[in-house]
Amino acid sequence: MTDVVVVGAGVAGLVAARNLARAGRRVTVLEEGAAPGGSVAGHTVDGLRLDAGAESYATRSDVVAQLVAELGLADDVVTPVPEGAWVHLPDGTVPLPRTGVLGIPGRPWAADVRRAVGPVGALRASVDRVLPARVGAHAGDLGSLVRTRMGRRVLDRLVAPVVEGVHAAHPDQVEVLPGLLPGLRRTGSLAGAVAGMRAAAPAGSAVAGLRGGLHRLVEALVADLAALDVEVRTGDAATRLERAGHGWRVHTADGPLGTGRVLLAVPGHVALALLRPVGLGDTDDDVVPVPAPVVLVTLVLDAPELDRAPRGTGVLVATGAPGVTAKALTHVTAKWAWVRDVAGPGRHVVRLSYGRPGDGPPEVDVTTALSDASTLLGVPLEGRLRAHAVTTWATGLPRPRPGHSARIATLRKDLAGTGLAVCGSWAAGTGLVAVVGDARTAAVSLL
Repeated sequence: MTDVVVVGAGVAGLVAARNLARAGRRVTVLEEGAAPGGSVAGHTVDGLRLDAGAESYATRSDVVAQLVAELGLADDVVTPVPEGAWVHLPDGTVPLPRTGVLGIPGRPWAADVRRAVGPVGALRASVDRVLPARVGAHAGDLGSLVRTRMGRRVLDRLVAPVVEGVHAAHPDQVEVLPGLLPGLRRTGSLAGAVAGMRAAAPAGSAVAGLRGGLHRLVEALVADLAALDVEVRTGDAATRLERAGHGWRVHTADGPLGTGRVLLAVPGHVALALLRPVGLGDTDDDVVPVPAPVVLVTLVLDAPELDRAPRGTGVLVATGAPGVTAKALTHVTAKWAWVRDVAGPGRHVVRLSYGRPGDGPPEVDVTTALSDASTLLGVPLEGRLRAHAVTTWATGLPRPRPGHSARIATLRKDLAGTGLAVCGSWAAGTGLVAVVGDARTAAVSLL
């Protein structure tokens, strides 16, 4: 017997287990994979310990910063070098405007916006300032809102590359960012709403990481759970739930576990497969986000030409841009000073991301990655490769459908009072801020 079984040892499951244990509950964590952490993981390439998945977290909320501080890592928080990013378009590569939110410009007539979308595109975007606030005020998705207020060129050349990089979905498939519609009604324009959101954001960088890699967060969580006597069983999946009196029995490959509460911190399709046989989770299948497989190719290069960071911290790629298969490139040694310092002069780390919405699992080889990196950085890199690694995340960026938040709310209402709860990126949304906050809320619901 144990008080709570947490199924899944990604960051959501680890955070929830920690909160439950700190509240005095006996907790057992089951993880099907060989190691905890999910998509927050590390690997070693050419002797460098690097992030193999997520590398940063948003600072719009202090929820992750609080966790980092609780784990004793506050002194190791670092922010990216303020070089800015670029966007690779069908007709060239230009700096990404700096005054936007998800690529939506806060100053449509700014010089960097005109450079990206052209004078005609910037003029069309500027019409947003004189349109009635009611235009687009009831948009059901981000793409419709931007297209209506600022036009197609802003959508295709700025917003879509950013959103596809962050959410693995076209803006037409993404819910409107919270705060945009209230800001539109308040200021009378989408640009005004964006400017207001930026002004209200915490001072400093929009993201932060950890010196030595974000994967250190998982290592610290696992160590803290061990100190709290929480058992984390890897290689042990939950196969079935069964009611047992006022509690539950969780069947696993190693035998059943009796428990009063169960927290499912697993992908949506796995959670529903466990819930439905016991008469729960009978909601619209659309509650499960569309899988969005992501392949990351890490290259370590001997390329002193990259010391000057010719494309800042990285490049986003617009759909239809010729000659490139990747959807984004991060120049890791230009973005993070700690990586540059441990790599040494002339040695550079570049990471490319593959997998666009609706394309299916990407197939990538190192030759393609080198070619893409050369094009995006504007520097020939053939013959410069020291080492590489390819990492595949089958559900790395789940793509929620419009209306997702309401469906999750319905599911959680159905689970209330049953001793079961769900959490994880499929339910909370993309990013550690959403995942950590949601995991803590789910833990509280079981106390």
